[in-house]
Amino acid sequence: MSSVRIGIDLGGTKIEAVALGPAGAELCRIRIPTPRDYEGTLVALAELVARLEREAGGAGPVGVGIPGTVSPATGLVKNANSTWLIGHPLDRDLQERLGRPVRVMNDANCFALSEAADGGGAGAAVVFGVILGTGVGGGVVVDGRPLQGAQLIAGEWGHNPLPWPADDERPGPPCYCGKSGCIETFVSGPGMESDHQRGTGRAWSTHRIVQALAEGDEGAMAAYRRYVDRMARGLATVVNVLDPDVVVLGGGMS
Repeated sequence: MSSVRIGIDLGGTKIEAVALGPAGAELCRIRIPTPRDYEGTLVALAELVARLEREAGGAGPVGVGIPGTVSPATGLVKNANSTWLIGHPLDRDLQERLGRPVRVMNDANCFALSEAADGGGAGAAVVFGVILGTGVGGGVVVDGRPLQGAQLIAGEWGHNPLPWPADDERPGPPCYCGKSGCIETFVSGPGMESDHQRGTGRAWSTHRIVQALAEGDEGAMAAYRRYVDRMARGLATVVNVLDPDVVVLGGGMS
């Protein structure tokens, strides 16, 4: 069997996996919903690898981008909005199932490095990559290399409190991290849906909100304006500290 490289994006809502040939050409791609439990996630990841290898006609190394990170101190997943991953040795468990080494890295770091290499931040000295989806993450790349930090949490702006909150934004929605008012609770996909429901009483998906926005719906327009204002406030603090050359937005909400 010829060698392929397999990359997996493990998101809170979906898992997307791709097999690449030796020269980097895409051979096949599969997307499935994310199971909401740890064992189910392991099974889904192993099955995805097997399906990709069958379709691509080869086998090879596996890399996985995850929400959160594997702690260098404990070897367990931490800071994941997919909370069923927290406290588990995901890389070791997946390696055991696949019978080969698996590289696991924070998804925002992967995204930022990709954009700095040949995407929206190509050629820039300092790139801040933003993941906006089920959660909110960030990654920093300086001179082509990811800045990970001692605890592998560099760039994680989503768990800072929302800057300059208005009275009606305090204390803010509760977050899985145990605090209230984190940026993630306002500008993630679920954050936008919750904010729109508080303002209109309608439990709409982000897709429905954006559709209504295009149709001129006042409630959707108000939710969108609040969303953009909050994201701008959150990113302003990043700009003040990091002063990046480029900020690239990614994830489903981008």
